[in-house]
Amino acid sequence: MTPGSTPGAPGVVVVTGVGRYLGAHVAARLAADPRIERVIGVDAPEPGAEFTDLLDRVERIRVDPGSLGGLLADLEVDAVVHLALVSAPDQQHGGRSAMKDQNVIGTMQLLAACQRAPRLRKLVVRSSTAAYGVSFRDPAVFTEETEPREVPRGGFGRDILDVEGYVRGFRRRRADVTATVLRFAPFIGSTADTTLTRYFAQPFVPTVFGRDPRLQFLHFDDALEVLHRSIVEDHPGTYNVAGPGVLSLSQAIRRAGRVAVPVLEPGLSGAAALARSMGFGGYGLDQVDLFVHGRVVDTTRLEQEYGFTPRSTAAAFDDFIRAHHGGVVLSRGQLAAAEQLVLDGIRQVRAAVRERTL
Repeated sequence: MTPGSTPGAPGVVVVTGVGRYLGAHVAARLAADPRIERVIGVDAPEPGAEFTDLLDRVERIRVDPGSLGGLLADLEVDAVVHLALVSAPDQQHGGRSAMKDQNVIGTMQLLAACQRAPRLRKLVVRSSTAAYGVSFRDPAVFTEETEPREVPRGGFGRDILDVEGYVRGFRRRRADVTATVLRFAPFIGSTADTTLTRYFAQPFVPTVFGRDPRLQFLHFDDALEVLHRSIVEDHPGTYNVAGPGVLSLSQAIRRAGRVAVPVLEPGLSGAAALARSMGFGGYGLDQVDLFVHGRVVDTTRLEQEYGFTPRSTAAAFDDFIRAHHGGVVLSRGQLAAAEQLVLDGIRQVRAAVRERTL
């Protein structure tokens, strides 16, 4: 089979964000496809040692995706997969300011480079269901046409709205390019390592008192499948990508064999800060709001256009549970912090009950 000869399959593909788990696996999967001639991985940091073997067939360029300039034209690139988005601020690497620079400014600069690439005919952009925000007035199920009722509180959700706005502008300027936007539900599965999986891996899971949000997850392997099909096939438009069905937060916690610790809503951010001190990663307002309100999206368009249905939310979550059976081992300090979280939650609930009865 001649590379690039299959209708829809590009010859030269650039993948941004190959220094991270998702980007590295997408690039490796595309490099193994005989229909694709070259896969070029782009990222500012050097990929970690764990990705060395995975990326052995991927050409790598160590540069920020927003600094590609005329390089896309020089490389005669046919397709770009933009995955270099940061979902939570890293205080050790510039915090929220650096996150916005990479997500928003970096995407804007990358799209400017894409506009100047004459051979480009396909653009695939990672987005998120965080684009819908969260509100008490939200519909039970979001479709791709649903407008957010309120601007997301979290930085990632706001960045996603900006990113999608830039893609809409790019579509108007380059109508000859097939542009695909994939709004992914939170990733989960046996290999995923995200703020969400670390949240459910805690022995004591903070929840909001009186709230039991409905959640959807996407198995990481199904995300890879949809991304691969988006490159080797033509699927213009915007798509929700999530596992069918829902799990309530309480159901997920029980399935994971964890203990829910209810706290008052204003205290959840404090609980998240405590979880960070326990070594379970950072939680931004996007994650906090998700655990308060939940979010469910309709995937009919994806299933009809791609002819593919991801495994269910419950099946994806069960795969995560099997891979993390036994959970984590806590140090004495972490256990003490968890016990304090339980006590604080109990005190908050009792105080709220007393105020309501006075």
